[in-house]
This record gives sequence, C-alpha cells and structure tokens, in this order.
Amino acid sequence: MTQAQTSPASSGTASAKVIALADAKSDPLLKLVLEQLEDDQAQEVVTIDLEGKSSIADHMVIASGRSTRQVAAMAQKLAEKVKQEGFGPVKLEGLPAADWVLIDAGDVVVHIFRPEVRSFYNLERMWAFGDAPPVAGMA
Repeated sequence: MTQAQTSPASSGTASAKVIALADAKSDPLLKLVLEQLEDDQAQEVVTIDLEGKSSIADHMVIASGRSTRQVAAMAQKLAEKVKQEGFGPVKLEGLPAADWVLIDAGDVVVHIFRPEVRSFYNLERMWAFGDAPPVAGMA
C-alpha cells in the first residue's frame, strides 16, 4: 500500500482513487473526513497512512482552501460533522488566523491550509516515508 494519496485531479491516476476508497471503507472516520472535504470543494487532498508508523494517528489528511474564509469554514464544518456523527469532540488549532487549521479527530488528523502556507511547510514531504511519491486519492 502506498504511503500518501492525493486527489485524482492533481495526479491523474485512477488506480490511486481505488486505494483511497479501500482505506476509507476500512475507516469510517477517514471516509467521513474525505467526503466532507470533497463536499466543501477542498483542493489537493492528500491522505497519508500513519498506521504502524506513528502513535499520533492512523491517518493524516492534508488539504487546501482557496482563502482564509474557506479554510475556516471547512474546518468548522468538518469539526461539527465529526461530532454530529458520533466520533466525539475534535480539537481545532489555528482557527482565528485560518492560514493553517489543524483538526485533531483522534485517529485522523486533518491539516487545512491556504496554498501559500501549505507549500511553505510542505508536510507531505516531511511525512513521506521511504521513496514512494504521493499517489492519487479521493477528493
């Protein structure tokens, strides 16, 4: 299985969408997160499998919004949806500035960035394990 998965729109590979769907089927919280980000038109969604590699979470999802307003709205809506669906309360960090919002939902950690901030921090590169490049995913 690949280490990271990005949206098919950004990579052009259909097989990676199948990989992301398989991960999402086995993890209902990840599925909820990916569907909500897709509904909110998040851009360049990447899923990084952390299971067995880190104790902080099983999955990390990284996405971009077009503006601070969209980043904040997506983060708030995702936090509400996760709580509403019975996965418990989430922790939000960075909401006032909304350049980079971290949503800690337990087994899934979500980072939503403005594009410029995302490229500066480049979390995908930091969390890449081995030589495998990111592969297409779901949103």
